[in-house]
Amino acid sequence: MPIASNDRPFASDDEPRRIGAAGAGSASAAAGAGTNAADGPSRVAERVQAVPGSGIRRFFDIIASMDQVISLGVGEPDFVTPWPISEAGIRAIEQGRTHYTSNLGLLELREAIAADLERRYGIEWDPREELLITTGVSEGLDLAARAIINPGDEVIVADPSYAAHAPAVVLAGGTPVPVTTNAAQNFELDPSAVEAAITPRTKALLIAYPSNPTGAVLDRRTLEALADVVKRHDLLVISDEIYDRLVYGGATHTPIAALPGMQERTITLGGFSKSHAMTGWRVAWAAAPSDLFGGMLKIHQYAMMSAPTVAQYAALEAVRAGEEYVISMREEYDRRRQLMWRGFNKLGLACAEPRGAFYAFPSVAQTGYDDETFAEQLLLQEQVAVVPGSAFGAAGAGHVRACYATSYDDIEEALNRIQRFLYQSPMAK
Repeated sequence: MPIASNDRPFASDDEPRRIGAAGAGSASAAAGAGTNAADGPSRVAERVQAVPGSGIRRFFDIIASMDQVISLGVGEPDFVTPWPISEAGIRAIEQGRTHYTSNLGLLELREAIAADLERRYGIEWDPREELLITTGVSEGLDLAARAIINPGDEVIVADPSYAAHAPAVVLAGGTPVPVTTNAAQNFELDPSAVEAAITPRTKALLIAYPSNPTGAVLDRRTLEALADVVKRHDLLVISDEIYDRLVYGGATHTPIAALPGMQERTITLGGFSKSHAMTGWRVAWAAAPSDLFGGMLKIHQYAMMSAPTVAQYAALEAVRAGEEYVISMREEYDRRRQLMWRGFNKLGLACAEPRGAFYAFPSVAQTGYDDETFAEQLLLQEQVAVVPGSAFGAAGAGHVRACYATSYDDIEEALNRIQRFLYQSPMAK
């Protein structure tokens, strides 16, 4: 089935822009610095001040003023939402289905998602008592964190990991505890390192595989070892699986909730944004044991009421008839993936093979630049945008994130520009 592309150089409301909302000179940046407009004590809550603003925003402010930029920084598909899915949303509008749904979301959609998860992974979630439709996985992450974290609780997170994970813990009153991953181990989370990070205050493990930003996938044996650690220390798990359908090269995705004894202690987050090119529809799901589900639902009722109704009807069509589009897009991502990660290695930028999501995470340490300087100079000199790896945690320093959810031709041209840029790097001189 043919798939359509947006063919755009960058998006104004992309993922990195959201990460960098507290940019230099902004009101939120001032709040984060601990002062108000009158230079007195900050009126912003301390837990909000504890979340640092990101330096990513400045790169995208520069992009907005430049022509001919090839963006490898945007963390969303360049494909247009498949027409039958969009048509279902349009049909919902035409039929006047624009009112609130149940707080839980459309029962029809929940039942379809539950059936799909059972078919693909063998996990049975009760669509009435354990499955909630959320406004994107971002809301699901916030609900999960706030539902389980008490002040002072620690939550173990991989480093590097998606830039919103640690802040979600902080904003819920907890303390994120990073566990370093590295290219030598393909950025897979080491169960022994996780166990070494556990203290009496540890409440949960937050994992997200396939990984943004590294493209790492956890094999079943590693997941089983992590599950043993979690059960041994009586922890909870938040598992962000938004990229579950995007795995390549013989890799498979196994939800940690599918392992023995894990469903009752795991909150699983998933959705349609990445697999079905539906980022702007803002519709996803969260599955959790009934007691944790009840806590999440309570927050959702007061904070969100219900996910967008029109988007839910579109998502229902995505579950029912979207599989051919998922397969088609995944095949194209795989083609782009191989061009990108092999291309980086040919250029001397060591890059572990990304086996999931749509990101490569090459090292730039050998160029003589740190990752932020590399990203800035590459943008200014060659009009190619990548994201500094340090934006995703201390262990990301010395790397950059490049997204291959853009056209094959643009990736080829970006690699040519990067090659030209490397000839001018400090190490080349």
